[in-house]
Amino acid sequence: GKIKNARQVLLRGAREAKDAADGASLGRSADDLAAALRALPGATDLDMLRGLEGEAARQYFAGLNRVVRLDARASFQMDGRTRRPPRDRMNALLSFLYSMLMNDCRSALEAAGLDPQVGFLHALRPGRAALALDLMEEFRAIADRLALTLINRGQIGAGDFVEREGGAVLLEGESGTGKELAAR
Repeated sequence: GKIKNARQVLLRGAREAKDAADGASLGRSADDLAAALRALPGATDLDMLRGLEGEAARQYFAGLNRVVRLDARASFQMDGRTRRPPRDRMNALLSFLYSMLMNDCRSALEAAGLDPQVGFLHALRPGRAALALDLMEEFRAIADRLALTLINRGQIGAGDFVEREGGAVLLEGESGTGKELAAR
């Protein structure tokens, strides 16, 4: 589901692209994800499945830059997914949104009487809500679309982030937009 939904984000970006080169590049990235989807049934073990998912995620995040409107790309350029700490504004925004999504998934699992610690795809580690992480994979594209919408509509900008020593980039809570986003 994660790969299929990521592909839809790229296909939508290709349809809405103002630049023909962006549209073509996004179409090729979507085709790469389609190939990953076709390869999934051939995965014989969990490690192979994780490898296919990891490669698809790498391709997806490489294409995501082209969905950001042209005048915001310099501020929201990302070179792959980085976290703990995020190294650019896009990764900081995605990390924030993914944290909120994970907490919602964990709460839903607990409300249903399921143990969020015992997952299937994510490795079991003490203190890690593996099942919540498994569940949220289906919904990551919603967080990605929200991030892209906030950026492309100008509702969040470069000034809403702060760079710390060591290269960490964080969503600044003191600016108006950061507080408004957290309140949503």
